[in-house]
Amino acid sequence: MKKKLLMLSVLAGTAMTFAQQKITIIPSVGYAWRVAKTADNMDASQKEYVKGLKSGFNFDIGAYYRVNTLTGLGIKYNLYTASHTGDFNVANENIILNDFKTDDRISFVGPGLIYSNFEEDVKHRLYYDMAIGLISYVSKNQFVETKGSNLGLATTIGYMYGISPAVMIGPQFSYTGGVLKKYKINGTEYKPNKGEYELSLIHISEPTRRRGIS
Repeated sequence: MKKKLLMLSVLAGTAMTFAQQKITIIPSVGYAWRVAKTADNMDASQKEYVKGLKSGFNFDIGAYYRVNTLTGLGIKYNLYTASHTGDFNVANENIILNDFKTDDRISFVGPGLIYSNFEEDVKHRLYYDMAIGLISYVSKNQFVETKGSNLGLATTIGYMYGISPAVMIGPQFSYTGGVLKKYKINGTEYKPNKGEYELSLIHISEPTRRRGIS
């Protein structure tokens, strides 16, 4: 089974807009939780350690140029980071590493399309964006660096309520995913074993939408 990189997100917050403009920029920051099942071949202490990496910081930004009243083209970027320090039991060894630190990062970048009714003179706004690009995974500790990348997909469905001509607020649901066909550990390339592990996460953050003058 190929190694999977999956990301689910729920976003809520404020958005800003200005009339008669061509550029839309939507940045957001927040907290994220991984929701994938922990590998079955881990013992209880290892699973407890991994729990510390199942939540972290998330940053997302999309920038789009409106080609008509409903659609825009641009680029989307997402970054998830998590860090945990604790005791770790080495697999198949009677060794416990104390104060063992791991830093994880999942990132995505790629060209995207946005579809919205932002140009309508209404309080309730809906939008959907989709991007296809590069999804990457990096995990580092004191001894090992694991990394890999492949083609990925990122999508977002959002709702905004206009509280003024320049400010909107509302929730946003996002998904990012991909499959690693290979990865490297300390520079040596490997292919994933069947059922090795899966990464997925859900996150809450606060987006701000700005639109530049045409």
